[in-house]
Amino acid sequence: MTPYDDSPAQAVSTAPRTTGPSLIDGFGRAVTYLRVSVTDRCDLRCVYCMAEHMTFLPKAEVLTLEELDRLASTFVGLGVRKLRLTGGEPLVRKGFIDLVARLSRHLSSGALDELTLTTNGSQLERYASDLARHGVKRINVSLDTLKPALFRALTRGGDVTRVIAGIDAAQAAGMTVKINAVALKHDNAGEIPALIQWAHGRGCDITLIETMPLGEVDQDRTDQFLSLQDVRRDLSSFWTLTDIPDSTGGPARYVHVAETGGRLGLITPLSNHFCDTCNRVRLTCTGTLHTCLGRDDASDLRAVIRRGASDAELVDAIHLAIGAKPKGHDFQIAAAQPAVARHMSTTGG
Repeated sequence: MTPYDDSPAQAVSTAPRTTGPSLIDGFGRAVTYLRVSVTDRCDLRCVYCMAEHMTFLPKAEVLTLEELDRLASTFVGLGVRKLRLTGGEPLVRKGFIDLVARLSRHLSSGALDELTLTTNGSQLERYASDLARHGVKRINVSLDTLKPALFRALTRGGDVTRVIAGIDAAQAAGMTVKINAVALKHDNAGEIPALIQWAHGRGCDITLIETMPLGEVDQDRTDQFLSLQDVRRDLSSFWTLTDIPDSTGGPARYVHVAETGGRLGLITPLSNHFCDTCNRVRLTCTGTLHTCLGRDDASDLRAVIRRGASDAELVDAIHLAIGAKPKGHDFQIAAAQPAVARHMSTTGG
């Protein structure tokens, strides 16, 4: 993998800063959480996420670090309190730590509550201390299995020991780690209890996620879909699961597992959608704003800024997009075609 070669650039938006949420959609939901994809590229090829032979975007179509800073900072100025950086794999983007360093000014000013990221963990050992130094206190690491051979198969060549070493480094640097695992009916279903015990034994929360029908991949998602309602019922046959009202700002609904002492999150976009409390939007690495993960809505903010728009014009474009945020998604697992054509690696987690 050859990361993008971006030179560091300074960017400070002059967009008006609010004292409370000003991004309110047409259904009265305040948008306070922005997920930003910094690249569509990844050093793994997870079977449920992308095809084995992906065609990645040319550099000219991808936002520069300066553009990413400007857009993210404008959202912060409009009341976004949580900013998550994603990919692809964000740590393969050259200059990524520079971007984190610049965005951390919003933590210092108090405008932002949390700056975090989601990673596959393969590069985490190298960058953990830098992330912590710039104010990242909590990260999500995607890890679907602890079995080396299965991990290699699911990621098409990944090394699970590198991910575990990255988790070790993150925890040693003082960051809280949450494990994300996609539930796959024919691959890791039988391993889920052991994966939960392993995560809780390390002091990590773990969240299970239903496979989502985004983008063309090489497998039939109908065959791999595993309802987390069924998983919870099975876990309840030998563990005591208690619903708890905790929230980390995302779509997971949490239970406490008495026997492990840990917290388990469930993200159920198909079996029990979470649209009524949706507080988040996604900005792709090409500057496209998606207000719903499960719909093909799109607002081209790259075009707005590249034509020389003022901060006020950019704010107007963002407000227009948020006002059109749909009430909910219509995900369905279908073998014939994905519910949404774009890949998760492009959308940004």
